[in-house]
Amino acid sequence: MTAKIMYGKPIAERIKQQAKETIQSLKNDSLVQPSIATVLVGDDAGSRLYMRLRDKACAEVGITPSHHILPKDTSTQELIDLIQVLNIDDSIHGILLQLPLPAQINSEQVISAIDPCKDVEGFTATNLGSLINGQERIIPCTPLAILKIIESEDISLQGKHVAIINHSMVVGKPLSMIFLNRNATVSVCHEFTHNFEKITQQADILITAAGKQHLITKKHIKKNAIVFDVAIIPTNKGVTGDVDIEDIIDSAQAITPVPGGVGPVTVACAIDNMVRIMHHQIGEPC
Repeated sequence: MTAKIMYGKPIAERIKQQAKETIQSLKNDSLVQPSIATVLVGDDAGSRLYMRLRDKACAEVGITPSHHILPKDTSTQELIDLIQVLNIDDSIHGILLQLPLPAQINSEQVISAIDPCKDVEGFTATNLGSLINGQERIIPCTPLAILKIIESEDISLQGKHVAIINHSMVVGKPLSMIFLNRNATVSVCHEFTHNFEKITQQADILITAAGKQHLITKKHIKKNAIVFDVAIIPTNKGVTGDVDIEDIIDSAQAITPVPGGVGPVTVACAIDNMVRIMHHQIGEPC
């Protein structure tokens, strides 16, 4: 059996269409133009690409983006000072801090400075704590994208063994909470995990975000596993992911491609989170 390719664009378009309708309703009711501030430190190519894609999506749904691009040698305090200004600016309804930050910046301190009511990415302790408690107020965009694909494909999670190759705050940690909230059994692998293939071979669902081309081959997956490739790896032939699709295409049940899989849905989920944040800023109390 050849694996189903789970393309993200149709799901992303549905999310954006719903966001567009909600935003228009917010505009009509409040006469406020929704605005989101993106903060970028340095000139990371991947971050700029994501920002451009997000700006395009904002234009499609009626959100005004603003950019605050700081030099790569910006200090932690300088970045916190900017965040605090954006926190009290009533014309800014959400703040999106582009990660990763340069090494000299204390990411934890900066993220903690963001008003949880304006935290588009859901990285503050308040929003991550809600996720751990099962409330899922604002979910980080990439984990939310995977959840949206799972829901769209009507994939059951209860009782399933899920393996995640990534333990970052951006992907692995919040994603593990999402699966635990839905009664899955979760294994989290990372660079210090020994013989990780013994874990991935048992997984009904495998999510990989390691950033290593052809890391995942047929020998790493269980027969009929569902595989989500979150990695974005530039090559001379374009971008690719962790998964060798040609090698596992006859073993897996379904696979997300790179590009065109999780990526478009992640951008759409940033829009979805913006809408949730705007509800709190414009209408409902946070």
